[in-house]
Amino acid sequence: MSRGLPALWSALFGLPFVAVGGYIYGFQTQYPLVDGQSTAPPIAGVVLAVFGLFVCGIGLYVQFVGAPPAPSMRPRERFVDDRDPAQRNALAQAFAAIPFLASGISLLYFTEYPLVYPTLVFGVGLYLFSTGIHRYWRNTLTTYLVTNQRVMEEYRFLSLVRNELPMEKVRAVEERQSMRESLAGIGSVHVRAGASGGLTVTIDEVYDSTEFADDIRAQLGDEPDERDEYVTAVDDRRELNPSDADATRESLPADTSGDVDQSNDEFQFENDVEEARRDGHTAVERERRESSNRTSENDRTEQSQRR
Repeated sequence: MSRGLPALWSALFGLPFVAVGGYIYGFQTQYPLVDGQSTAPPIAGVVLAVFGLFVCGIGLYVQFVGAPPAPSMRPRERFVDDRDPAQRNALAQAFAAIPFLASGISLLYFTEYPLVYPTLVFGVGLYLFSTGIHRYWRNTLTTYLVTNQRVMEEYRFLSLVRNELPMEKVRAVEERQSMRESLAGIGSVHVRAGASGGLTVTIDEVYDSTEFADDIRAQLGDEPDERDEYVTAVDDRRELNPSDADATRESLPADTSGDVDQSNDEFQFENDVEEARRDGHTAVERERRESSNRTSENDRTEQSQRR
């Protein structure tokens, strides 16, 4: 089941279109609302009824499709925060279309204006309603997630679309909030990769957008691969000096991301990394010197043999 009540709201908006379409198609001439009223083409009633049924059907589909499944987590990846797009503003836009739709019907049946005027007003209302209900469906099926390694956008309708951006490639985090969004208490966050911003994850219409952007910025300073670098340095030492490497690997922290005594663990971890790198470099230099000495001795031996 998806969040919210998309089936209920879609039925609430779609059934009036079905009723009005049925009236225009089969009853406007037999049961006029006023004497001598204008009449709409019957085909317009068919279109409205089909549109209303379409809205109801999509609402049922969205209700039972459900939210996108949670992504598989990578090694050492942890969940940080998630957001769902706001539904309230999309519904507000759909409700804003009702006065235009009602005005179009009124101009058609209760005035003597040419048909073009009620058609234009009704068209504006239909546009507002269509974009509003589409935004509501899309927001219902969209979710945004942040981990210590990725920023992800997931959208599931007929198929699943997942757009993700690794934290190490993030170069800019931009917040935007229009006047309408400020009134609604929502905002947008744009996460870009590279100088040109070719790869972007756009987080639209979420509550507490500043807090969500701060959660993303907080992950940019993390170094999730530090532990891997440490293990690599220890492996290098193992090749040069197995006994020292075994002792160092035993001191490897079990979980560098724990919350208990985190500051002390991080400080000790950084010292261990630096020590492993320093010892590894020292061993490499020692090996190079020994190799150079052996080469020099071999050269001297060859020269003495020639003499």
